[in-house]
Amino acid sequence: MKIPKGNVRKCTRSIPLLPPALALMFGLGSNGATKHLFSIRFQLFYSTAAATSRANTLVDFLVNSLGFSNKEAISTSSKVTRSRLRNYEPHLLLDLFRKVGMNKAQIKTLVSSSPEVLFSHIDKNLKPKIKVLQELGLSGSDLVTFINKSDFLTRGLHTTIKPSLDYLREYLGSYDAVARVVKKEPRLLSNNLPKVIPPNILLLQNLGFSRVDIETVFHRRPRYLLNNPEWLERVVNQAEKNFNVPRESRMFLHAIEALVSLDESKLERKLDIFRSFGWSDSDISAMVRKLPYCLTSSEAKINITLKFFMNELGYEPSYLASHAPLLKYSMEKRVKPRNENLKFLQENQLIKGKLSLYTAVSSPESRFRKKYVLPFKEKMPELYDLYIKNTS
Repeated sequence: MKIPKGNVRKCTRSIPLLPPALALMFGLGSNGATKHLFSIRFQLFYSTAAATSRANTLVDFLVNSLGFSNKEAISTSSKVTRSRLRNYEPHLLLDLFRKVGMNKAQIKTLVSSSPEVLFSHIDKNLKPKIKVLQELGLSGSDLVTFINKSDFLTRGLHTTIKPSLDYLREYLGSYDAVARVVKKEPRLLSNNLPKVIPPNILLLQNLGFSRVDIETVFHRRPRYLLNNPEWLERVVNQAEKNFNVPRESRMFLHAIEALVSLDESKLERKLDIFRSFGWSDSDISAMVRKLPYCLTSSEAKINITLKFFMNELGYEPSYLASHAPLLKYSMEKRVKPRNENLKFLQENQLIKGKLSLYTAVSSPESRFRKKYVLPFKEKMPELYDLYIKNTS
């Protein structure tokens, strides 16, 4: 079927013209079909140009209002889909966050990790979620910390947040208990708890844990219960079989708490450090039974600590394993200043009897100062000043 020439002319009159050079860039000729194709390309070109302009506006906003570097702003804006760029009100968002007590650095941290929050509907989305936290008693710094430590604001209010709060309220018995738990672990409300937690609770029950034990886990380290059940079961078996921590021991839950944060490769690297200093597997197990959190120290900390106690002071693995708290204290703030202090007292015979570094290091700061520092202030002024400086 032929289209009348007059109609072709009528249609083409509505098509905007481009300069010849730009027309050539699009490969356009003078016939009607090509002009129709041009119309489509023309619209896409300007649509893309508009989206690019909006993206550039977002970059400018991140740089000028939140202190992003240009590189950071471009990287963050690239995580946002073009469809989201069509409609957002960043300055209203800043006003909301400032009202709940967030400063520019905290807002920058939040936007860096969750740039989609910039495009949330403030009245329908963000305010109701923040209200939920305020109803739990979170305000000021607690509220700011919660928002920055989770992707709570990107979760569905009715699909994730409220069902999870209802689940916690039913299990823990009160909203005060819920508030304490979510303050401790903000990521709880980023998960669908009615789906994630029950399999872990069932696993712990089947392993012989009482309800009191499980509630203790909730209050002390609720993130235990966010793990895959198979992972949690592996950790339980590891504590019992690899490190010989009895389930009835008061350290058993602590052992799980320490191990649950370590993947196998990280744990093995730490164990290899102990072995490199002559520790046997039985020494390591004895340490874990005494204080499982020795395994949570960084590899650098373990190295430094073992070098000091074993290479400089000559302690044996068996002694350190049975006095495991020595391995967790701060070397710079506690162990070394107190050791220097005791060494001075012994060398100058300012105190009778043999001094135990373990007893001294384990003492509260006020007691140590009262017994080993303040009485000798005049006789060791330089050491006293150094001790106060290092421990303050």
